[in-house]
Amino acid sequence: MLNMNKIVEHLWKFLECAMTTRLIPVFNPGGKIRSTGDMPVWWTVKHREPLQKSHISHIVYDSTWEATEAYRIEKNPHVTAFAKNDHLGFGILYTFGGVPHYYYPDFLIKLDNGKILVLETKGQDSPQVQAKRRALEEWIETVNSLKEYGQWCSGISFNVADVDGIIEKQVLK
Repeated sequence: MLNMNKIVEHLWKFLECAMTTRLIPVFNPGGKIRSTGDMPVWWTVKHREPLQKSHISHIVYDSTWEATEAYRIEKNPHVTAFAKNDHLGFGILYTFGGVPHYYYPDFLIKLDNGKILVLETKGQDSPQVQAKRRALEEWIETVNSLKEYGQWCSGISFNVADVDGIIEKQVLK
């Protein structure tokens, strides 16, 4: 069965590359495209902190690492707004091991140059993280080609100290 998943993934990559002339993004099938201004109220027992640079009043975080990164994002002068991707439903479909999955990046960040940065925090790189990154890059390339949703970019942070450098890189590009 493990070999079957690898075969399916290999064939899928071939078919996707060979049979595709143009990628068209699918946004929220069956629903409207939403923004952080449309956030429904929800209750949680997770840790949370108030924010200034977000439509969402608080950030809900899963670890102290995410909380520290959110603090760095909040204090960065190039960030005009951001949100933790919790209850937003922003997911990227990807295939790993022949099985389709959804990937929910950690942060959506609006920069002062108008770009939207999709930032993921990870402790270490792995084949699955690389598959997520490839799917996100493809999604960003596709959305940017439409030219109607602004310019998107991505970054991955393996250390809290990376955040300011990732933001700076996207501001200078």
